[in-house]
Amino acid sequence: MQNESREKQLTELRRKDRGVEDETWIQEFLRHTPIGYLATVNDGQPFINSNLFVYDETTHCIFMHTANRGRTRTNIEREEKVCFSISEMGRLLPADTALEFSCEYSGVVVFGTATILQNEIEQKHALQLLMNKYAPHLQEGKDYREIQPEELARTSVYKISIKEWSGKKKKVEDEFAGAYYYNSNS
Repeated sequence: MQNESREKQLTELRRKDRGVEDETWIQEFLRHTPIGYLATVNDGQPFINSNLFVYDETTHCIFMHTANRGRTRTNIEREEKVCFSISEMGRLLPADTALEFSCEYSGVVVFGTATILQNEIEQKHALQLLMNKYAPHLQEGKDYREIQPEELARTSVYKISIKEWSGKKKKVEDEFAGAYYYNSNS
């Protein structure tokens, strides 16, 4: 029980006023956000990997893939606990003091366990879900060939089983004085 309480403390939002409890919003955010960040750890060394991903509502999990060899796979083989994060930045919100300068944002953090799929049918299903998300206008067998066994042998497909998640966002009124979008070219 004490372990559960400690884990809950680690996942609690500090700014509860910005927390999103609407699970439909969290699911939609997971569906439309293009890039996710998977955090793993190996012997106390944290590691983060940015990657394409897909949220599967029917299994309440996230699928992603990497090369068959590498740090992500090694870390997950050693420790299945992971953290996964997605976010979007809105407008910058200027203020009279640097301390009060802020920005709009939305984000979701997922805590769970990652497993490496071994079953070819499950691997192909997860990879097809990724294709459906990123290339919905293309069809297997028409626009690209079916995934081949030798391609699966070069790929690690991960299933992140969601144990807990939280959403957070900050949005202000449209007429916020001086609000602007970040432009790296300015």
